[in-house]
Amino acid sequence: MSKSYYAIIDVGSNTMRLVIYLREKGGRLREIENVKAVARLRNHLKKDNRLSEEGIRTLLTTLTSFKEVAQSYQLEEMVCVATATIRQATNQEEITEKVSEQTGFDMRILSEHEEAYYGYLAVVNSTPLTEGITVDIGGGSTEVTYFKDRELVESHSFPFGALTLQQDFFKKELPTEDEMSDLRQYLMEQFNTLPWLQKRKVPLVGIGGGARNLVQIDQNLKEYPLAGLHQYKMKDSDLSFVKNYLFTLPMKKLQKVEGLSKDRADIILPATEVFHSLYDVSQSSGFILSRKGLRDGVFYEQLTRDMGTHLFPNVLEESIQELVTDYDLSVKQINHVQHLSNELFHQLHEKGVGGLRKKDWQEVKRASYVFNLGDYIDSEASSQHTFYLLANRTIDGLMHMERLRLALLASFKNKTLFKQFLHPYKKWFLKDERKKLRLLGALLKFCYCLDSTRRQTVENLEVAVDGDDLNITLYCEGEWMPEEYQAEKQKKHLEKSLKKSINLTFVEK
Repeated sequence: MSKSYYAIIDVGSNTMRLVIYLREKGGRLREIENVKAVARLRNHLKKDNRLSEEGIRTLLTTLTSFKEVAQSYQLEEMVCVATATIRQATNQEEITEKVSEQTGFDMRILSEHEEAYYGYLAVVNSTPLTEGITVDIGGGSTEVTYFKDRELVESHSFPFGALTLQQDFFKKELPTEDEMSDLRQYLMEQFNTLPWLQKRKVPLVGIGGGARNLVQIDQNLKEYPLAGLHQYKMKDSDLSFVKNYLFTLPMKKLQKVEGLSKDRADIILPATEVFHSLYDVSQSSGFILSRKGLRDGVFYEQLTRDMGTHLFPNVLEESIQELVTDYDLSVKQINHVQHLSNELFHQLHEKGVGGLRKKDWQEVKRASYVFNLGDYIDSEASSQHTFYLLANRTIDGLMHMERLRLALLASFKNKTLFKQFLHPYKKWFLKDERKKLRLLGALLKFCYCLDSTRRQTVENLEVAVDGDDLNITLYCEGEWMPEEYQAEKQKKHLEKSLKKSINLTFVEK
């Protein structure tokens, strides 16, 4: 089967990027190449808002370079979009004509609303959020939106970005305390002009390079043990700490900060202040990074054009299905293990065994889709591979803590390995939470063993409680000896978690 490649060029005010995507079997786009050029076109915009000849040369040289890279792929589609600097340039017609003549690209200049809309679209199609405020600070503009029930309600584009704020408020590369104070006051005034931003008390979602660098710095300062930036959450105190930490550093040290791109060292403080000021105005419930932004939003619109809506029905379901496809998991086995887990879970819940809550079932069900997926790599170390893959792979629709819980459940093999996997994150969980996760993992592992030969031999089960004993009758169709052997071997993990002896009886249905 031939591979389908797509490309987008994003002509920003600070940076220009070429991103190549590969369309997966499940239909989603996976980024496989990302080429960045720090063009700083904003600095070539004259007082009359004309882009200078030098700026146009920089633009054309970079686009020509991108074109050569893109030509090494057989592309299904190539899109070239431009944002604030080209949008604000009075000679944009001349610019687009030269781009077309020299590169063949039909450069589309996005309106303020389109730029904000694509950021919103990327967020709602790649995170579990149903309500929130998005903020995307570029070099020359800042887009904000408010969405509720996953629908766009409000959007606005402010005519300032990290580069313009740095130029307008800082006399030197780094600001004084007074300059930072003046910048904050200005930003608070600007954000307060929009009533729909005030006191929303919803998540604030950061998009773009400034937000990404801010999160990378926070993770490095904390020695954060999980991989991945997308859907990472920071609190108000985290934003304050990082901002104050960066403010204390001279430029040479700032350029060496882990997680901060050297080319963003002079504009990271204005960007951070934008996020912090907006956080305070909206009284946000948390700052969340979306690695998916404008470029992804453009392609989400393309991918969904025949669906009648630009919103994926369920972000997490799409991601889980992607994992099932990528690791060649058996849908038939998944459905059967899920059925047995459902029976066992709800019967234990109804009988008051194990302190199970109805919402716990959602975690078990989610983990049943990807249980033991590490077997795809190596059956002998499948548990280790399962945990590593799930804990360190971005899963759209799952925040970092939810992703970790999924990894712990889907990789459960025994108490020793569970504690080993949990160790770096032990402080993240209360003791009762750790016990609950171990119980849910043991329950899922037990039901997985009931279909060890993938023949769906055990069709149903019935639970009876007799004091400290749990009697489970398993109704079978066909020969059940392999399943009986595995179940007897693995039941000890469930016994330890439930603090009950389990007696298994296999009978013909």
